[in-house]
Amino acid sequence: MMPVAIFDAVLGAALLWLAWHALASPDLFKAIVLFVSFGLLMALAWVRLDAPDIALAEAAIGAGLTGAILLATLAKLQTMTGKNTFVLSAQPAFKSLFLRGLLIVLLSGSAAGIGYAVWVLPSNSNGLRLDVAANLDASGVSNPVTAVLLNFRGYDTMLEMTVLLMALLGIWSLGGLPPRPRRPAAAVLDIFSRFLAPVFILVAAYLLWVGADAPGGAFQAGSVLGAAGVLMLLSGWRPHDRFTLRYLRFALTAGASAFIILGLLTMLHQGQLLAYPPAQAGTLILLLESLATVSIAATLAALFLAEAPDHTENQ
Repeated sequence: MMPVAIFDAVLGAALLWLAWHALASPDLFKAIVLFVSFGLLMALAWVRLDAPDIALAEAAIGAGLTGAILLATLAKLQTMTGKNTFVLSAQPAFKSLFLRGLLIVLLSGSAAGIGYAVWVLPSNSNGLRLDVAANLDASGVSNPVTAVLLNFRGYDTMLEMTVLLMALLGIWSLGGLPPRPRRPAAAVLDIFSRFLAPVFILVAAYLLWVGADAPGGAFQAGSVLGAAGVLMLLSGWRPHDRFTLRYLRFALTAGASAFIILGLLTMLHQGQLLAYPPAQAGTLILLLESLATVSIAATLAALFLAEAPDHTENQ
């Protein structure tokens, strides 16, 4: 038991160290690398907390795709400004000291409040675990996490899909970034992407299918599928007539639209938002997860590309 406790203590200390240095580093490239490292260790922490679903999402989205998007943004900033490195300018001494002190007070108060809330929790509390288990048969799936995300609190997932779409629309509304000139991909990267992209697609399909019974689901599958898209973009692929703006818009809005349409239908038929009939719950959840996977993948790849839609359409 002692080695496990030591490992957890070292892991917690490493997370705090990485978080602090990622926020405090004036070098943006170093900060991004520390952020990716933090995401990988955070995925390991979720595994230690017996939350494999969150660990998969953290590793794929928090460390993988988010890190790739940040690095791509930094590279585009360097191209647009001609600077090789980006270092945050130092604030005046008084202003910096005042802001740091204010942040310390606010964050310390927040941490103390969260710590107190956890400390006063009853030791014998089961939360909603028993309620979820009692209604699992009517949810259409056997994985309690999927049941919560797609059935019992499906509106949370619907709002998450909407937030992703709004983030991309925000970038596009600002005009996006000008398209990068096409360059032939290096031989190693080209072969690497041709080999890995089909593997990513198969893994995404497996995570989507297994999500009803085991850790997995739309966000994990969508992030892996989005990683395949990012890998193809890095190797020089760009959407052509095979994937016009019309189809891109459908892929981006399919998940949120399916949630909204199904929510309206269930309100008319069942009287409650996203209250699926038990006999069709499994089929409806699989349909929602499939469309959500496509939307998540398309959104993450489009966020990485960050080009305005008219550029995508004309290529």
